[in-house]
Amino acid sequence: MNRIRRIAHAAFETADLEKQVEYYEQVLGLTLAGKADGRAYLANRLDHHSVVLESGSEARCTRLGFCVAEGELEDMAKQVEAAGVKVERASDAQPGVPVQISFEDPKGTRLEVFEPDASSVHPFSGRGVSPLKLGHVAFNTTEIRKVVDFYRDVLGFRESDWMGDFFAFIRCGPDHHTVNFVSSEKIKMHHVAFELRDMAHVQRACDYLAQKDIPLIWGPGRHGMGHNIYTYHRNPEGQIVELFTELDQMKDEELGHWDPRPWHTEFPAKPKVWPPGPASANLWGVGPPDGFLD
Repeated sequence: MNRIRRIAHAAFETADLEKQVEYYEQVLGLTLAGKADGRAYLANRLDHHSVVLESGSEARCTRLGFCVAEGELEDMAKQVEAAGVKVERASDAQPGVPVQISFEDPKGTRLEVFEPDASSVHPFSGRGVSPLKLGHVAFNTTEIRKVVDFYRDVLGFRESDWMGDFFAFIRCGPDHHTVNFVSSEKIKMHHVAFELRDMAHVQRACDYLAQKDIPLIWGPGRHGMGHNIYTYHRNPEGQIVELFTELDQMKDEELGHWDPRPWHTEFPAKPKVWPPGPASANLWGVGPPDGFLD
C-alpha cells in the first residue's frame, strides 16, 4: 500500500484575514511566504507554507495538505479512486505545489496530496514562538470509526492510541499522531498543534504569550496518549492552538513500540486503549477545562 508520509499544511477560512495573518506571523512566528487570490501563505521552514488563510464567513479548517514520497503521487491517486473516492488532479493549484491530487475524507475535509518541493523552504523567522513544524490537527467528528478506517485503509495511516472508543490518535510517520479524532455531535476542527524544541522552548513560548496577553486555557501538562508536554491557548478567532514537545516516536514500525522515555510506565510501550479519565489526559493530574472536547 502507498501511504501518506507527513502533514504539510492546514488551511483555514477566517472572518478577519489580516488579524489572523498578524497572529500567525507575529505571535507564532511563521514567515509570510506570500499573498495571492485572497489567500495568505505562512511557513515555518519545511515547505512553502504550513498555514493557509483565506477570507470566509466563519473560522474553520477546510483543507489539510499531506506529502507522499517522490514518484508515489499517481499511485496514491489510483489507490484512493479504487476506494470509490472521487479524485481531482491539478497543476500549480497553490504556490510551491507543482502537481497535486485532492479529495474529501468522510467528514468533508478536503485533503491535498503532493510530492514535496525542496526549493520552496523558508528560513525560521526568529520571531514569536517560532515552532519547529506543524505537528498535527485534531477534529470532532460524528463517525469516528468510519473516519479512522478511511485514513488507515485508504491512506496508509496507523492507529496509535485510543481513549476508550471515542478518542483516536493516528499517525503517518514516526510521530505518535498526525491527526486525531474525538466523537462528537458535530464536525469541526478541535485544535491545531505546533511542535517546539524542548521544555525550555515551551517556557519561553508561555512567557511570550503572557507578554501578548494571551492566556493559556490548559497546561503545561503531560498527556498520557503520546506523552507530550503541552499547552493550549486560543488564537484571535477562538480556535484552540496547542504547543507541544516530547511527543512519542515510533522509529521502527516492525518493532511496534514507542522509543523508550523515562516517563513511560510500560516497557516496551506499545499502542493501546487508554481508560477514559483525567490521568490519561494529563499524567500530571490536572484535567481539561469544562467543555474542552466539545
